[in-house]
Amino acid sequence: MGLTGPNIPHIMLKMDNEKRCKKGGDRMNPVILIAEDDADIRRLLRLYLEGEGFCVLEADNGATALALARERTPDMAILDVMMPEMNGFELTRALRRYSNVPILILSARSQDNDKILGLNLGADDYIAKPFNPVEIVARVKAQLRRASRSDSDVLKVGELTLDTASFQLTKGDKQILLTAMEYKVLAILTRSPGRIFTKVQLYEGAVGNYFESDDNTMMVHISKLREKIEDDPKAPRHIITVRGLGYKLEK
Repeated sequence: MGLTGPNIPHIMLKMDNEKRCKKGGDRMNPVILIAEDDADIRRLLRLYLEGEGFCVLEADNGATALALARERTPDMAILDVMMPEMNGFELTRALRRYSNVPILILSARSQDNDKILGLNLGADDYIAKPFNPVEIVARVKAQLRRASRSDSDVLKVGELTLDTASFQLTKGDKQILLTAMEYKVLAILTRSPGRIFTKVQLYEGAVGNYFESDDNTMMVHISKLREKIEDDPKAPRHIITVRGLGYKLEK
């Protein structure tokens, strides 16, 4: 007997996922989770990502995506904002409760407020629709490249200790959880304490590309970092603003 009923697409999607990306993932082929309710967009992204050797898991709503992320532990997640059951912002918040997986948000809305909200919730990158799938692939590669960089060095500046092998930050004896983007920005600053970095340099160093509107984006990441590492974020002692130039990590 064939499958019938309104849940056919969802059931078929689940069966497709079970055929792909064996549980635990093949680290020779990074696993990318796509959460998008538009089947045509999912198909387009899968085509380009699989063409570059990535293993792709698909979800047509946020709740299914969250369950897949917990079960399969993807290397990166691409999330649409407007989805049934759980939207992309809610899914980002849920993922950040337990994971630092790099997150790229897709949205039909290009307003700065939406972009800032997504980044505040822990997303690492944001791109508006319509998009060029080649650019999506490039951004995925950039995020994975930066997430996989690890040195055996432990970087220590004052009371801050950044373990670049385990991607862990401690302040004194307290461990601080960072998003992937926050880690990348802090790692850049920590590797060169006292050096002034412009917002463009920080963004390009962490993401690989820069757009004029990304000024506010970097300010959001710096603000979130200060909330986590400063005793008083309004009077920072670690990440210092050098007016008119950029930021530095105080030695």
